[in-house]
Amino acid sequence: MIGTTKRTDYIDWDTYFMGVALLSAQRSKDPNTQVGACIVDENKHIVGTGYNGFPKGCSDEELPWANNAENPNDNKYPYVVHAEANAILNSTKQLKGATLYVVMFPCNECAKLIIQSGIKKIIYINDKYKNTDSVKASKKMLNMANVECKKFSGNIDKLIIDFERYKE
Repeated sequence: MIGTTKRTDYIDWDTYFMGVALLSAQRSKDPNTQVGACIVDENKHIVGTGYNGFPKGCSDEELPWANNAENPNDNKYPYVVHAEANAILNSTKQLKGATLYVVMFPCNECAKLIIQSGIKKIIYINDKYKNTDSVKASKKMLNMANVECKKFSGNIDKLIIDFERYKE
């Protein structure tokens, strides 16, 4: 008999929310680094998403995407809004006690926003900038503010979105 017991191959909550962060990252037009973020309240409701990109109204055709130009203002860094900041700015409610799912460990500037917004937990995939001063400062502040930081460990390694499966 079909459908008499529940599926057992469903994804856990952390994988679901990190999947939303990864899907959000796909909206980024940055040619080098695509980062997405998803904020979840204490009831497991998504209350904000974001990805790295230029501020609203600032043309991604006119501002630079370079990351190693000699002139600092010819690089993307002075202009890009990080995924974490965008998720906080896009949030639909107060974030006290919320969890942030993010592709990369937050920089010091994002850590300040995370702390000030009331987010209490960060789940991240990648910490490739862990030896930079920015991330060292971030970890120091997050620790002082009692924000829990945890490396992602979902129950699968790959999540495939199959549009074809649902077409008629």
